[in-house]
Amino acid sequence: MIPVLNPQQEQLVRQRTADLIQQAAGFFQYAFADIDILFDLKGRNLGMYVKHQQQFYIRYNAYVFARHFDDCLQQTTAHEVAHYVCDQLYGLASIRPHGKEWQAVMQMFGVPAKTTSNLDISGLPMRQYRQFNYQCACQQHQLSSIRHYKVERGQATYHCRQCGQRLALVSQ
Repeated sequence: MIPVLNPQQEQLVRQRTADLIQQAAGFFQYAFADIDILFDLKGRNLGMYVKHQQQFYIRYNAYVFARHFDDCLQQTTAHEVAHYVCDQLYGLASIRPHGKEWQAVMQMFGVPAKTTSNLDISGLPMRQYRQFNYQCACQQHQLSSIRHYKVERGQATYHCRQCGQRLALVSQ
């Protein structure tokens, strides 16, 4: 059975997010802009800070939050709010995503600066991506549609970790 985040839990996540932003505002003496919170994320990501033009929002994975509520309430909310705080203070282009500035904000929150989790997400809804076959000198590789389209647009190249050769699309 797929767990569901109930309205009380959703409100606790919103309140924790607001409390962390308020804590950062007091610490940095900075007036942070309001931020929208969505519970529409699916897949392996627990949370995501998004900046689109002049809009800011945090997306949380309601399925993972429902299954691992206490862990996500403490760790994931702090992780995403730290990204938001760093963006507002330093700008995303001028710092590394999990660099010293982000780590310092996490420390100020009193939360370990972890970038990954080992939570069980088996059985939860996952986004399915089409796979494309690529080849190097030593083996075949599967690239997701996201990576494939980046290659097609000339935005990225990928190389084999074994032989170092650039990956080439195998005709479909």
